[in-house]
Amino acid sequence: MSNIINRMTTKTPKFFKFLRTLGVALAAASGALLAAPIELPDAVNTIAGYVAVAGSVMGAVSQTAVLNEEE
Repeated sequence: MSNIINRMTTKTPKFFKFLRTLGVALAAASGALLAAPIELPDAVNTIAGYVAVAGSVMGAVSQTAVLNEEE
């Protein structure tokens, strides 16, 4: 468990910072679609649900990438 905590708190490479930001943006946008006060087609709701999951996973996995400064 401490290995995961160490990975989450060390430096993240620039590419994975971009992916993390993109994942959070996708999750936020799909969350806004899912919480929309108007009725959307079922296909839009289904896709928004999948994008929310994908964005959340992308953000979490990107956060655990560490910068290897030993090389």
